[in-house]
Amino acid sequence: MEQRTLGGSLNVSALGFGCMGISSGLGPAADRSDGIAVIRAAVEAGVTLFDTAENYGPFVNEQLVGEALAPLRDQVVIATKFGFAFDGERQSGLDSRPEHIRQVADASLQRLGIDTIDLFYQHRVDPGVPIEDVAGTVKELIQAGKVRHFGLSEAGVRTIRRAHAVQPVTALQSEYSLWWREPEAEILPTLQELRIGFVPFSPLGRGFLTGKMDPGTSFTSSDDIRSSIPRFSTEARRANQALVDLLGSVAARKNATAAQVALAWLLAQKPWIVPIPGTRSVQRLRENVAAAELELTAEDLAEIDAAAAEIQIQGDRYPAHLQQFIDR
Repeated sequence: MEQRTLGGSLNVSALGFGCMGISSGLGPAADRSDGIAVIRAAVEAGVTLFDTAENYGPFVNEQLVGEALAPLRDQVVIATKFGFAFDGERQSGLDSRPEHIRQVADASLQRLGIDTIDLFYQHRVDPGVPIEDVAGTVKELIQAGKVRHFGLSEAGVRTIRRAHAVQPVTALQSEYSLWWREPEAEILPTLQELRIGFVPFSPLGRGFLTGKMDPGTSFTSSDDIRSSIPRFSTEARRANQALVDLLGSVAARKNATAAQVALAWLLAQKPWIVPIPGTRSVQRLRENVAAAELELTAEDLAEIDAAAAEIQIQGDRYPAHLQQFIDR
């Protein structure tokens, strides 16, 4: 697979792999052996960037990723995250205090079974802790050899600039897709200026852009975050179907799938963008990986942009109780 560079120094595959959904967020956890199998299949397919976090599960996803990649450690880049507090195994708010960051780094290293975290993200900006203190703590972890690169997630422009002045930020991980294009206004120009890579999560709109859903699809499990996201209400999905139809029309012409077009569109935006679609299916993994070979012409991209501009996406991307974690 094509290689891309994040932050001027971290080389990874053009498509990474988001591991969260194997353990949490999209319904009951997958069987452990199946999760390990799909991660190893991703490596065989050329994927080198694997994304996890302590709160995926929580904790169990890091363990699974570590086990899956143990025999392949020298071939991959492992990213994980800090920034949440826990009451036992229940997430209980934000915590990016320096002492907590150091504790999380040690715990993540143990769960992953590795000596160094390749990319350590602040999962969400903590307004109670100056970002300079956060960046300085990660800088110390880098100097100690426990971390290689510093990342931010869902951070705003001011936060990015302040953090980058203390410790260069290698990558920003935030939501970005044809379904959520807000980063284009301020985030992408800032990242380009500072030479920071961009790692879009939910590049397939949590599955919506694959075309495998319809207004009748049910999200009844309390473990599926989509059951509480306004954008996944029946009414919103019905209104947003126009975007899936657009992807489908381009896909039919390109002998591809809607998911592949959605990923290829992202890859075409900037050479330092590395989407991280996730899946529990080896078949779906192979479909996603093939998107890296799909070439969208300038005419294709112009057609998609023009048509998408006429579609008004309905529904917020987070439920009200999660809006507090968005940095502006």
